[in-house]
Amino acid sequence: MSVPLLKIGVVLSTMAMITNWMSQTLPSLVGLNTTKLTAAQGGYPDRSIGVLPANPEESWQVYSSAQDSEGRCVCTVVAPQQTMCSRDARTKQLRQLLEKVQNMTQSIQVLDQRTQRDLQYVVKMEDQLRGLETKFRQVEENHKQNIAKQYKAIKAKMAELRPLIPVLEEYKADARLVQQFKEEVQNLTSSLSLLQQEMGAYDYDDLHSRVVSLEERLRACMQKLACGKLTGISDAITIKTSGSRFGSWMTDPLAPEGDTRVWYMDGYHNNRFVREYKSMADFMTSDNFTSHRLPHPWSGTGQVVYNGSIYFNKFQSNMIIKFDFKTSTISKSQRLDNAGYSNTYHYAWGGHSDIDLMVDEGGLWAVYATNQNAGNIVISKLHPLTLHIIQTWTTNHPRRSAGESFMICGTLYVTNGYSGGTKVYYAYHTNSSTYEYIDIVLQNKYSHISMLDYNPRDRALYAWNNGHQVLYNVTLFHVIRSEQL
Repeated sequence: MSVPLLKIGVVLSTMAMITNWMSQTLPSLVGLNTTKLTAAQGGYPDRSIGVLPANPEESWQVYSSAQDSEGRCVCTVVAPQQTMCSRDARTKQLRQLLEKVQNMTQSIQVLDQRTQRDLQYVVKMEDQLRGLETKFRQVEENHKQNIAKQYKAIKAKMAELRPLIPVLEEYKADARLVQQFKEEVQNLTSSLSLLQQEMGAYDYDDLHSRVVSLEERLRACMQKLACGKLTGISDAITIKTSGSRFGSWMTDPLAPEGDTRVWYMDGYHNNRFVREYKSMADFMTSDNFTSHRLPHPWSGTGQVVYNGSIYFNKFQSNMIIKFDFKTSTISKSQRLDNAGYSNTYHYAWGGHSDIDLMVDEGGLWAVYATNQNAGNIVISKLHPLTLHIIQTWTTNHPRRSAGESFMICGTLYVTNGYSGGTKVYYAYHTNSSTYEYIDIVLQNKYSHISMLDYNPRDRALYAWNNGHQVLYNVTLFHVIRSEQL
């Protein structure tokens, strides 16, 4: 039973008890003696049939007690005839009892008023409790839904983090490997010190072989360290503001140590002049440059300088040309069979960007699209001397939906656009011929990116951003596999 119904039951029970007391106790208090009908009166001796006044004319009579339509207690009392002497002692007692009954009637009326007020309060509280119960039910349902959503989010996050567990285990092994290298170097240093003192020929030969072995292992280790999975890109660093809305600029990742020349090409077609700046400092602070005239105009912004030569796509063709800066001649040219050109399969921003040449730690690459692959991105590894295709991978990503792309460690990373909010969201891994969707923010500081290339020596992205030449530092996730060393 609910609380409101319990309160109503208590009130009604109390009223019934008062009514029962009035009907049974009041006659004895008044002094109304009961009379039993004998056998002579009814044929049945010693059997009571009711409560009747001994003398109706001299006594008070309580006929009944009941409740009216509003739930109040009502008593029916018949007073004696007024012929009785007022000085009689019984009359005085009856008057006192009458006053008591009247007081009781007033008390009952007060109790009734309170009961009605309490009843209204109980009804009101019942409505409020029902409303509160409904609200609690809604809150509980919403809470269950929120818990379900949070559980799904946590489950998804755990699914993302679970593959990192074996990677962390590999990191532990890598740490032990590096510690082993450190100990071997320390041992070799000690041996060299002793050898310098003793000058033993046999010890020298043995030590030399150990040094060569360690050097090879360290070189292999460093080669592994050079590659990794892209996990972050820094904010844009503005190097210079110059040129038109479209263009490309770069440094040579295979240049000799100390060679920091900058190569600069403004525009995406009908231009064949390449600027050479002596250093990054000259490029940032002056306009002193040497101009190189190419034999053909380039197409798009996908040029790349690699090992002293510039590789570019000849305008209105799928021809790739290698131009040697030292000799100022074309050292090699080769058609990229089936590759679209002249704005057939360009990047989202257009600009005759059908063929994009790029380099990474593994060498020279071409990124384009073909009719045979339904306009989706095709990746080809090129031989830097002959320009022949070494291997080709076909992807399912539409070329025209890509904002820009770049290669890092054999993985092609694609942006979702070239203007506004930009991010790297697609990655194709040539080592496993698989792809995945990622979410790495790329700050588009000047709202229009028309060139984006990776330089493995600088470990940085070069970009042309609406007439601004900018750099991005990258964060790579390295894994050293000791079993391959």
